Amino acid sequence: MPELPEVEVTRRSFADRIAGARIVSVQLGKPLRWALGCDASALVGRTVLCVTRRGKYLLVHLDAGVLLLHLGMSGSLQFAPVLPPRGGHDHFELGTSRGCLRLHDPRRFGAVVFADSLDDPRALKLLERLGVEPLEAGFDPLLFYRALRLRRSSIKQVLLAGNTVVGVGNIYASEALFMAGIRPTTRADRLSKLRAARLHAAIVEVLQRAVALGGSTLHDFSSAEGQSGYFQLDARVYGREGLPCRVCETPIRGIRQGQRSTFFCPQCQKP
Repeated sequence: MPELPEVEVTRRSFADRIAGARIVSVQLGKPLRWALGCDASALVGRTVLCVTRRGKYLLVHLDAGVLLLHLGMSGSLQFAPVLPPRGGHDHFELGTSRGCLRLHDPRRFGAVVFADSLDDPRALKLLERLGVEPLEAGFDPLLFYRALRLRRSSIKQVLLAGNTVVGVGNIYASEALFMAGIRPTTRADRLSKLRAARLHAAIVEVLQRAVALGGSTLHDFSSAEGQSGYFQLDARVYGREGLPCRVCETPIRGIRQGQRSTFFCPQCQKP
């Protein structure tokens, strides 16, 4: 599933190129997770102002309204002056004066939703419960610690929930917890201020490194330019069950938490 780094890499790969473009056509394929929310033809003639991100949503700001794009579990975007004919898994295509933006999503858990503004109830329903952005100044160590003190779930599950800090997906939660030396099963409210600060710093470092490496390509993720990510090659624990820890050589353990795979070093990561 594309997480925050993959979505940010995708945004950076086409945001500058599509800014200022005029929409000339909109093509819809099979229904996605949610309906578009407007007549597709109503988007023709509008201008793309910029592309921003909130959590795992890409926000395509228009001169009138905004498109909220979510890549779901298997989605990816392509943007190029000319693209090949649409296939069976191409479900949304925005033709513009600067190129074509296409959503490819085999499992159709992605979505493209139009809202009049970010204050529109359709946008608020998707965005208002998201936590703090971890790569922005608002992600404060002390506020993060105070938020964790209110959560009795395991720290891994709190990170994945996305309402304390947004976008720390499964791979990156495992990696940040390893870097901070915290067992993923540790209850969030039992972390000391010092350990919470270490985790805060680890989250920022892991996500920044992931963005720099183009995200993770475990199956078929690629940027809007068709580039794969390489963070998975740098992973310390994720996907390495039974292999020696890169720090202490203890075999990495794998467990299930909330139906998701979790990996950790029993020596380096303390409860």
